[in-house]
Amino acid sequence: MGSASNVAVTSLRKLISDGYWKPGEKLREVQVAEILGVSRTPIRLAFRTLEQEGLLEKTGKQGFVVREFSADDVLCGVEIRGVLEGLAARRLAERGLSARDQEALQQCLDDSETLFEKESLVEEDISRWADINSRFHAVIVNGSGSRTIADAIARNNHLPFASSDSIIIDAAHLQKEFRKLHLAHQQHQMVYQALVMGEGTRAEMLMREHAYIGLRYGRLFGLPDALQD
Repeated sequence: MGSASNVAVTSLRKLISDGYWKPGEKLREVQVAEILGVSRTPIRLAFRTLEQEGLLEKTGKQGFVVREFSADDVLCGVEIRGVLEGLAARRLAERGLSARDQEALQQCLDDSETLFEKESLVEEDISRWADINSRFHAVIVNGSGSRTIADAIARNNHLPFASSDSIIIDAAHLQKEFRKLHLAHQQHQMVYQALVMGEGTRAEMLMREHAYIGLRYGRLFGLPDALQD
């Protein structure tokens, strides 16, 4: 996806989490494009992405409606991902990092350092972080050597806000979001250290906690917890 589509995804994800559109409410490309101030093309791509994330459902040939879900549904999906990714991290630590996986994880950390060294965020940085975060998690899941874990995570990713890619970002408070994402980066660093040292139990617990970064950590930086009933 291009940067405009990524920004549209982030904006729509936040609006849905805030209840701007109610469950079952139909979203129209023209209307949403006007609200976000973009063309219809990035909105169309964003709709497809959010359908894959379980936030939207198709209705008719081209329309989408907001899927009905509760805060408890979201929490359960996040907990499941934490368990599965934690298991993947433990298996990877116990197997031992290959040189290729270690290099790939180190590259993610290096890219994050470059992103955060300027100590502020702009909207385009959200897409950069999403790419780094996606690569980091993929290396761990794929490196576990278990297709069963990978398939289970892929299925769970279709639940609302369950995917590691679907972190909620408030573009109106980017300085606070910077602090939250920087903490996520630090958690990546700790996971990497545990993996390199072969500490399976520690890697597992760190990944399980890391799953909550988008759901529970906002209040630490003056942001409301996401999706509270």
